[in-house]
Amino acid sequence: MGEPEAGSEFAIGAAAAGPMADTQYILPNDIGVSSLDCREAFRLLSPTERLYAHHLSRAAWYGGLAVLLQTSPEAPYIYALLSRIFRAQDPDELRQHALAEGLTEEEYQAFLVYAAGVYSNMGNYKSFGDTKFVPNLPKEKLERVILGSKAAQQHMEEVRGLWQTCGELMFSLESRLRHLGLGKEGITTYFSGNCTIEDAKLAQDFLDSQNLSAYNTRLFKEVRQDGKPHYEVRLASVLSTEPTLDSEMASKLKSYEYQGSHFRVTRGDYAPILQKVVEHLEKAKTYAANSHQEQMLAQYIESFTQGSIEAHKRGSRFWIQDKGPIVESYIGFIESYRDPFGSRGEFEGFVAMVNKAMSAKFEWLVASAEQLLKELPWPPAFEKDKFLTPDFTSLDVLTFAGSGIPAGINIPNYDDLRQTEGFKNVSLGNVLAVAYATQREKLTFLEEDDKDLYIRWKGPSFDVQVGLHELLGHGSGKLFVQDEKGAFNFDPETVINPETGEQIQSWYRSGETWDSKFSTIASSYEECRAESVGLYLCLNPQVLEIFGFEGADAEDVVYVNWLNMVRAGLLALEFYTPEASSWRQAHMQARFVILRVLLEAGEGLVTVTPTTGSDGRPDARVRLDRNKIRSVGKPALERFLRRLQVLKSTGDVAGGRALYEGYAAVTDAPPECFLSLRDTVLLRKEARKLIVQPNTRLEGSEVQLLEYEASAAGLIRSFSERFPEDGPKLEEILIQLATADARFWKGPSEAPSGQA
Repeated sequence: MGEPEAGSEFAIGAAAAGPMADTQYILPNDIGVSSLDCREAFRLLSPTERLYAHHLSRAAWYGGLAVLLQTSPEAPYIYALLSRIFRAQDPDELRQHALAEGLTEEEYQAFLVYAAGVYSNMGNYKSFGDTKFVPNLPKEKLERVILGSKAAQQHMEEVRGLWQTCGELMFSLESRLRHLGLGKEGITTYFSGNCTIEDAKLAQDFLDSQNLSAYNTRLFKEVRQDGKPHYEVRLASVLSTEPTLDSEMASKLKSYEYQGSHFRVTRGDYAPILQKVVEHLEKAKTYAANSHQEQMLAQYIESFTQGSIEAHKRGSRFWIQDKGPIVESYIGFIESYRDPFGSRGEFEGFVAMVNKAMSAKFEWLVASAEQLLKELPWPPAFEKDKFLTPDFTSLDVLTFAGSGIPAGINIPNYDDLRQTEGFKNVSLGNVLAVAYATQREKLTFLEEDDKDLYIRWKGPSFDVQVGLHELLGHGSGKLFVQDEKGAFNFDPETVINPETGEQIQSWYRSGETWDSKFSTIASSYEECRAESVGLYLCLNPQVLEIFGFEGADAEDVVYVNWLNMVRAGLLALEFYTPEASSWRQAHMQARFVILRVLLEAGEGLVTVTPTTGSDGRPDARVRLDRNKIRSVGKPALERFLRRLQVLKSTGDVAGGRALYEGYAAVTDAPPECFLSLRDTVLLRKEARKLIVQPNTRLEGSEVQLLEYEASAAGLIRSFSERFPEDGPKLEEILIQLATADARFWKGPSEAPSGQA
């Protein structure tokens, strides 16, 4: 589980120009761009460690291209078009041509920002919020730049063909195309365009019945002449129809009849991309530091070759056992935030190096964890039988390939491993350093008195929150399970539900997981539980002491942590879509829920008041009474946290949905009138910073670190130089893969037909 910062950490003021509705769908020209600094950490690596990091980075970058195929039908074509243009002409050189074609400086900058956004998000939808973004310049002007570019002069047919394929979709803001979603709610390429939520549920039941994970799958539906739906469940793998000795997956690759529908399990999704991933994992294995790393990589290779999530789980077991490595990494189909159904994993891969000073604080927190777990407000029977001491390190990221970079991570996401084998936590130090940079004038919705305190303590308080969120939030709590033999992992006779006073009435059956049972709310509910644990435990003086805070400083850290959370709850409204009554971002929905819980506590603990800003436009103020955090806030959070955990432990989906969706509802009920406040939040919204990452290059037997300037042009250059050996070939592959499946989204604005 990845953790972006509360309060939209990568923030810079939105462009003032343009109507409010439009600014939701553009990236402003003055968007913040920061470079990830890992030079010192990289310098300290040995030559062998550098080679290991290099090949893992290559594997991650290649695999990250799959995200284009997991986002929108047009994303691979847009990426290929931009890559061809900027390979032929550097952004500065292209600028001269653009100005000569009649673009203004602002319009050309808007094009660069759009291109940088596509590279940053691995597609044309924001990774944080799932909203489409379009170029902020006239389409005909962009067309002139593209068709007059050096790339077009060299390969006119190809460039024109790409533009004709994706130009309309690049700019289209038809209602269904504005957000990622399923059926009429949006666009997604995890499912064919005719799939509905009913299809997703049926497919999940089918997968559960076959003990197959959805993590590395996509679902394609065709309605045949007999009117019967035929579903293809396609696994991601290098191999497709080749004969194989691998019985684990081969036995699953066949046709099934299930509940009156026809299912066929196939494999080979993203095959040529995963082939490149596997090649570099093989090379990385040569430079592994120990047998855990070697076995981990061998299992990842098996997983990506065969399409086996079980092999990825085995690799993850070795990964958990590889304690405190100098070079840390993880790769695969990991986070399910962007699947509208909440079960399929987006590809990501990261490579990072240990920051020893901050890691020492986290080690102290880990050492205190068993004691701190007892402070959580649920009975011992609802906690894991044994706390499996995890690795918790602060890392400086070298590479993070995927659609976005979190601030902290708690993985693996496999429930069975987390309950029995453990997990790892990482805090991404150089990502947090980018996040801390807050300009006073950009701080929205806070009292003037709070701003200086917020700026001073935001970074330290967030270190505390990330540590608690990852280790004791995601790392706590037990799932009650009955296995395939009928055995329980709890005593049904003696364990009492503290909410009802009765015996446990529900639990997880064999094959059921948290994600498969709670589906569309699972990610956000779990983030809410982890955020709440962080707020609750940061009140503990022992925790604050671990991070070096005592006395008045400790109280300021607590205040700013709670203040940041309630402000984030208001900022979250940007990520709510009233037309569909739906949330587009799991963490932000979680923070809004926490704001609602603390408002409900009453007694003036939290207030949200509409105001008029100094610019004469609508504004708002969030206030938190620091003297009531312990007396009013803590008991309210305690009650809420206990309910969250009990419903999660018992697999009570109906109760969990009623509780969570009740708090997550956005209405115009007084006194807050959140629907109206949403307009104010959009008016003053902040665009997340773009992050420029370095490249590594092998020169002889030495690995060089290539860094780039913190600008849209610098970000574009980093991608232009990312695949020096085979860039054009990769673009061909992406186009071929996208074209092979294009029929599944023909007429993307049409409503889905053919219900399951």
